[in-house]
Amino acid sequence: MGFRQGAALASVCFCLGVLFISFNADYRVLYQPMTDKTIDDAVQFYTTFHNAPKAVLNLLHSVIAIGMLAFVAKLHKWDESAMFFDGSSVGVFVFAIMLYTTVVIPGIRTVAIPLEQETREDQVEALRVLAAGNTLIVVCLGLVLALQAGQEWARRKEERLRAEIEAEEQRRR
Repeated sequence: MGFRQGAALASVCFCLGVLFISFNADYRVLYQPMTDKTIDDAVQFYTTFHNAPKAVLNLLHSVIAIGMLAFVAKLHKWDESAMFFDGSSVGVFVFAIMLYTTVVIPGIRTVAIPLEQETREDQVEALRVLAAGNTLIVVCLGLVLALQAGQEWARRKEERLRAEIEAEEQRRR
C-alpha cells in the first residue's frame, strides 16, 4: 500500500469514527420510539458537537480534504484499476461530502441554534434528517472501503497470475 492509498483510507476511517460516535444519538432517533429524553439527548449531543472548538471542525475538514486529495492523486496513474476503483471511490466520496455539506451542516445548525420561527417539531424533523444523512454517509464511506479493498484484491490477483505466467514461460524455455 502506498502513501496515497494510506492517506485515502486513513481519511475514510477517521470520518467513519466520527460518524460512529454520532450513531449513538442517531440510532435512538431513527430506530427507537421517539421520547422527549431521546430528543433531548440528541439535541444535547449535536449542540455540544456544534459548539466544539473551531480546531475540531478544522481538523475534520482537513482530514476530508486530505482524503479528497489522496483519491485525486491516486487517479493520476490512469490505468484500469484507477478508472474502475479509484474513479468510483472519488464519485462516492464526493457524494458523501455533498451529503455532509447539504444535509448534516444545516441539520446541526437547525438542531443547535433554532431560529425563532422554528418549532420543536422542526428540530425533531431536523434530527431525523440529520440521522438519516449520517447513515447514508456511513454507507458511502463503507462503499469506498469496499472499493479500495477490491482494488487491492485485484492487484494481488493480477500479480499472482503474472507470476504464474512467467513461471510457465520459464519452464518452457
